[in-house]
Amino acid sequence: MSYDHPEFAGSKVHPKVLKPKDSATLILVRRDAAVPRILMGQRAGGHAFMPNKYVFPGGRLDAADCRVKPAKDLHPATLAKLMARMRGRPTSTRARGLAQAAVRETWEETGLVFGRSRPEDAPDLSGLTLFMRAITPPGRTRRYDSRFFVADAEGLTNLDAPHHDGGGELLTLSWLTLDDIAGLDLPLITIDALKRLKPFLDQGHLPAHDCPASFQYYRGKTWVEDEIS
Repeated sequence: MSYDHPEFAGSKVHPKVLKPKDSATLILVRRDAAVPRILMGQRAGGHAFMPNKYVFPGGRLDAADCRVKPAKDLHPATLAKLMARMRGRPTSTRARGLAQAAVRETWEETGLVFGRSRPEDAPDLSGLTLFMRAITPPGRTRRYDSRFFVADAEGLTNLDAPHHDGGGELLTLSWLTLDDIAGLDLPLITIDALKRLKPFLDQGHLPAHDCPASFQYYRGKTWVEDEIS
């Protein structure tokens, strides 16, 4: 399926085609109440990229992320999906680095520790599922090749005691139901991710490691929806 994506219609265009930077996002789902809740935070108004929008925690891949040896590896299906159609030479090191980036950025932006007792410990990556991937179109002032992971909030060591001072990239952190989130100012790609996640939550579970991952990107002037399985 393909269509012109309204998120980018009329948006500012950069004269130089920038190479997308690898990034990772973590969608944390809390299921300890009658209705599932998802961690969301509002980006500060001073940001050049998506100011004031409500998003999931995440950010760019750092070289150091690829040097981290996990205490427990990614599920083989998640690892395979990360390596499938990877730009450049596909490596398991880079795939694990993307998962580590999601964990690290979550700690830095929210003060929540996922998959380990302390931020400095080697992470357990086995609870992460690759759910979606999207590449910002050419010509934009910021371009990211973003991987969206889903994980159960049970993997957080400090679920109810985040080390967050409110001064990071994400402000007003909250665990919100889908109904709560519906009234927020969201990027369209975030709306799309939540729409795809809803059927799983309605059935009382999270996506399995081997679920197909939506892959969205521009081909020429057309926004394409593809799958990685």
